[in-house]
Amino acid sequence: MYDVIIIGAGVIGSSIAREVSKYNLNTLVLEKGEDVSVEVSKANSGIVHAGFHFDDTNLKGKLSLRGKTLIKDLSKKLDFPFKENGSLVLAFNNDDLLVLAKFKENADKRGIDTKLLTKEEILNMEPNINANVIAALYCKSSAIVNPYEMTIALAENACENGVNFKFNSKVINIEKHNDIFNVFTETDKFESKIIINAAGIYGDTINNILSENKLHSIGVKGEYCLFDKVAGGIINSTLYPIPTKESKGVLVTPTTDGNLLVGPNAESTDGLSNTYVSSSTLSNILNTGKNYVNNLQTNRVITTFAGVRPKLQEHTDFIIEECSDVRNFINVLGIDSPGLTAAPAIGEYVSTIIQSLIFTTKKENFKDIRKGILKFSSLSLSEKNKLIKSNPLYGKIICQCEMITEGEVVDAINRPLGATTLDAVKRRTRATMGGCQGTGCMLPVLNILSRELNKDITSINKNNTNSFIVTK
Repeated sequence: MYDVIIIGAGVIGSSIAREVSKYNLNTLVLEKGEDVSVEVSKANSGIVHAGFHFDDTNLKGKLSLRGKTLIKDLSKKLDFPFKENGSLVLAFNNDDLLVLAKFKENADKRGIDTKLLTKEEILNMEPNINANVIAALYCKSSAIVNPYEMTIALAENACENGVNFKFNSKVINIEKHNDIFNVFTETDKFESKIIINAAGIYGDTINNILSENKLHSIGVKGEYCLFDKVAGGIINSTLYPIPTKESKGVLVTPTTDGNLLVGPNAESTDGLSNTYVSSSTLSNILNTGKNYVNNLQTNRVITTFAGVRPKLQEHTDFIIEECSDVRNFINVLGIDSPGLTAAPAIGEYVSTIIQSLIFTTKKENFKDIRKGILKFSSLSLSEKNKLIKSNPLYGKIICQCEMITEGEVVDAINRPLGATTLDAVKRRTRATMGGCQGTGCMLPVLNILSRELNKDITSINKNNTNSFIVTK
């Protein structure tokens, strides 16, 4: 019997799990995928919004402002990349100036430090911006994170504090009997007093199993182009266009790893797993990026990807509440942008709801600190030599593009919630993420996974259980 079952191990479910792990509660996270962060949490812009796009009239505005502060602190405690690189909302005509003025007014009301820049100030700051720009709103506190590294850090810390995670566990039915939920996956049955529905794009399905208040998710697909690190230095700030009613538009941003990211578009899709990218859409994205960045080197694109963001019909705000007709069933749904920014604050918010439903006490031995995977390439020469002397596995480079060592791959496999697939190693170490996209390091990583997991190499998957890489 569990006190709390959380459905979904994306950034929202993992944030909730970490907050719940501060209390003496028996908690389980069920995830249909093979790892944390396998859906939209790994396929987004990684932007920590400053908050001037939103106001205090809804949860999006309130929780994103709180979340921004929490992420900065968490990045230090949980050892994941975070960089306050600043942002610029660009104006190219007089209508755009009116929008900037509204953003500036909203920022001032919310206590967010922003500044309206002239053309000369913009080009001094970012010389590769299109010279047709006439003004911009600059916000120094806008930041970027690596979204999947942040999710992994939250989940690992929750695991270290006693939360159980079960992967490849798609919830297919839930029944409630005498205030106890029976949760069925394809292979198991679990009992719990409280259910947290953090299933993202599939949250409507989980809600509709139990509640008469039916919901319907509308997926919004966003496609991206990722450039190599040669192109990564073309800008330093995150560049926004003037947003539309549908989205904040195609942005251009550096990543915490030194790459350049351009995207996303916003395309409604009924195919919730429709993460295919189209050449025509990607061409439009790149052309849009070229409109406000000079010398965008499209020949430096190394990969493309897409994520489907969850939206709910007839709902513009997050839904975070106990279901009105199912006691102890908490929905955390419609978490689109700025969901990543708001995630830690959503964790706090849900934890407060849980405490109103069940008696609990805080743990005296909660571990607030988590150490991430050591990054060999960031060490000094003397530090590298010392490390290799203590562990020779760090003396063998597995991924030449990203300078990832065997020691890092082994750590990724053997740490809490360790990697069991090629993509899980990639998300933890960046192996296969370089210019060759795995041509040189895929097989060595597979061999290490086979050895460390004591499994035949033919049973090692790329990601899900049907994605075999090596066959007999």
